[in-house]
Amino acid sequence: MAYIIDLETHTDKRGNLTVIEDVLPFKIERVFYIYGVDKSERGGHRHHKTIQAAVCIQGECKIFNNDGNNKQVFHLNKPSKCLLLEPNDWHKMYDFSDNAILMVLASEKFDYNDYIFEKYD
Repeated sequence: MAYIIDLETHTDKRGNLTVIEDVLPFKIERVFYIYGVDKSERGGHRHHKTIQAAVCIQGECKIFNNDGNNKQVFHLNKPSKCLLLEPNDWHKMYDFSDNAILMVLASEKFDYNDYIFEKYD
């Protein structure tokens, strides 16, 4: 089941520094980011084995999640919020603000065969 982690953030007069260290339940094997999104939805899948951590480092977006038992919507609007998605979490990203940058850290390198596109009933 997907859940939010509040990332450690240090703030002073110079600005903010957010750290992603020793909080993810996996070794990072892939990093990608999504930006310049129009009104389209992204994602629309789950995985056989990949765990993902999503952070909207600029702007905001929403992520719908269905783990087969529970449906949830997460609003990512702070770069200190990290959404963890388990392999069985069918998810889609949408409602991107014009300036949104969604960074995703993944436990596996890209493998098309790891993707499951079918929605849960």
